[in-house]
Amino acid sequence: MLAIGEAPLSVRDVVRVARGRERIGLSEGAVGRMGASRAWIDKILESGQPVYGINTGFGELSKIFIPHDKREELQRNLILSHCAGVGEYLPEDVARAVMLLRVNSLAAGYSGIRAETVAALAELLNRGVCPAMPCKGSVGASGDLAPLSHMAAVLLGEGVALSGGSPVPARRALEDAGLAPVRLAAKEGLALINGTQVMTAIAALVCADAEELMKISDVAAALSLEALQGTRTAFDPRFAAIRAHPGHAATARNVLRLTRDSVIIRNHANCAKVQDAYSIRCAPQVHGASKDALRRALEAIGAEMNAVTDNPVIMPDTGEIMSGGNFHGQPVALVMDYLKVALAEIANISERRTSRLVDMHLSDLPMFLTSYPGVNSGFMILQYTAASLVSENKVLAHPASVDSIPTSANQEDHVSMGTIAARQAREILDNARVVLAIELIAAAQGIDFLAPMSPGAGTAAAHARIRSAVAHLDEDRILAPDIAAVQGLITGGSLLGAVEGAVGELEAV
Repeated sequence: MLAIGEAPLSVRDVVRVARGRERIGLSEGAVGRMGASRAWIDKILESGQPVYGINTGFGELSKIFIPHDKREELQRNLILSHCAGVGEYLPEDVARAVMLLRVNSLAAGYSGIRAETVAALAELLNRGVCPAMPCKGSVGASGDLAPLSHMAAVLLGEGVALSGGSPVPARRALEDAGLAPVRLAAKEGLALINGTQVMTAIAALVCADAEELMKISDVAAALSLEALQGTRTAFDPRFAAIRAHPGHAATARNVLRLTRDSVIIRNHANCAKVQDAYSIRCAPQVHGASKDALRRALEAIGAEMNAVTDNPVIMPDTGEIMSGGNFHGQPVALVMDYLKVALAEIANISERRTSRLVDMHLSDLPMFLTSYPGVNSGFMILQYTAASLVSENKVLAHPASVDSIPTSANQEDHVSMGTIAARQAREILDNARVVLAIELIAAAQGIDFLAPMSPGAGTAAAHARIRSAVAHLDEDRILAPDIAAVQGLITGGSLLGAVEGAVGELEAV
């Protein structure tokens, strides 16, 4: 069980809970902090002093004082009125990550929420109750209000949960899990929804997957280097040393390790080719820059996962109720836009290598990687698919964070669009994974044509793993299953597992 409130969460913790279904529990320290914070709220309620979010309306309605007998209704109405999301439901792993991160933020003890309410949210996670949270509707400031409200509604027995991927009434999902609906006290509705946990949950899982993708991109580049009979000179560590970008050095080390003891490269060490095309020769610089962007994203998302993003917050040492802007998603929005471009570039350069592989004028391989061109089209349309996805990524890579639109009668007049940026990063990553799968298929076909010369230790392991799932293309066949199969090797981790089993762990950042 992962104890919440003892130590900062890591991206790996999020993956363990969101995908590995590890249980969570509140530490004694977290319970104590939340109790102390709640005591200050109770004192304010007794005093009758108007304080935003506790005994007033919200946003532009903050000037309206709410009498004592209406405050529970106020919190419930806040949740129900804010359940205005649209679009497909967030995937279950994202929804679980959202709940984990919200529990973690509230456990810091600055939100004035009761420990038992936070424990009830933790139990939703532990018992597999997955709120159905529409993916669209957040502008990324005042928190992820709409999607988090759909989460909180399930806690109240309202709205919709997912059971086996299908929507069911939340009350039934609670009953099936042996849970009762929660009744919210003053401030608790606002505490549950005023935060950046949706954009941060998506971002954390994107970062985790991007770490794997960065390694796969180096595997693909190394396999293409072999198939195109290139040189390892551009990966010499001295190039990285005189430029001093850590991602550059990491990519160069990975490719050198992957191609170690390559008979193919050794047999072409003294050929007439002076230097390789940029998509091969500059892989350390391009992949490396994307690795450096991922490093920055991991730093920012790591901070945000452990941040207090509520408003107002209660200072536990003084009892001050302070209104600020910690709910604003700009820190997430900017790094997700940065990561979008970095992931798009991984796909961009991969497609260029695939294009070279299928072009007999550039590759010294058979036309479109088929032994019988004309009757067979070979891998011609594989490159079309990669090109399509790369172009789609260019549209998605436009920065969401440069946009803003006023909300709440102009009280909230600058917003981050961070949730849109995170969702787009997820789409770009999915597209990039397919583009790399296509390159791996094409490069493996190219390696086949160079037999009996053998590739390096890591590239040979990659080639063998690909061939275990996808046969050499002799005559035209439907290629969509081949793409799906290699994509499955990537997402399932078996391709990277085979490669790292042969050469050791590769560097992601």
